[in-house]
Amino acid sequence: MKLTIVGCSGSYPGPDSAASCYLLEEPYQGRTFRIVLDMGNGALGALQRYGDINDIDAILITHLHGDHCLDLCSYYVARRYHPDGPLAPVPVYGPEGAAERMACAGDLPIDPGMNAEFDFHAWDPSSPEKIGPFEVWVASMVHPVTTYGIRVENEHRSLVYSGDSAPTRALVELARDADVLLCESSFVEGEDNPPNLHMTGREAAEHAKSANVGRLLLTHIPPWHERSRVLADAVAAWDGPIELVSAGECYEI
Repeated sequence: MKLTIVGCSGSYPGPDSAASCYLLEEPYQGRTFRIVLDMGNGALGALQRYGDINDIDAILITHLHGDHCLDLCSYYVARRYHPDGPLAPVPVYGPEGAAERMACAGDLPIDPGMNAEFDFHAWDPSSPEKIGPFEVWVASMVHPVTTYGIRVENEHRSLVYSGDSAPTRALVELARDADVLLCESSFVEGEDNPPNLHMTGREAAEHAKSANVGRLLLTHIPPWHERSRVLADAVAAWDGPIELVSAGECYEI
């Protein structure tokens, strides 16, 4: 699998990155199968640097905060008003109510909303989804709205993406023995951080250690924090491979 960091800024776009968006690609049936994990504000513009946006095979949404889903509104426009005519709907997997949420965000009637452009599916944590070459599992995370962490596997490798979450055993179990944990690290140690919202770099590293993952990638750092401080918090908690992601970076998993 090839992972491209399209956007990794936490909570809102930063000067060097869109909000959350990650492109995952895998050879499949003679072509490249492409899924997008989250499509936060600013993401669609950056996504166009990495290929034709009309070649996306599926979109996986962790939760319905704007910094993780709002550029579905822009993608709706691109598909609805394409010069060649409206394009076929793209599967969108997300929390229950995603279709209604996006219709409201786009100032559209609930019916038909964006249902001609997107084929909405609600996550079911009890069973995996088969999406092209990938098997996808989700688990509920700890956040003010319904939020899922996502595990994507092919025949040989595995990536787990935390979405947004406070510390939770559910993420450890979802990430068990994964090759890569792409984990939010929005907070820094030593501050009066609100409960049940996000993790620090230290907490992300503790989850990686407990889950026995191969590598930890830190993401979703808001522009108001020093990234080096988040990394230092993580390195102090685990001696495994840890990196800060940046927009435009690619990883072979």
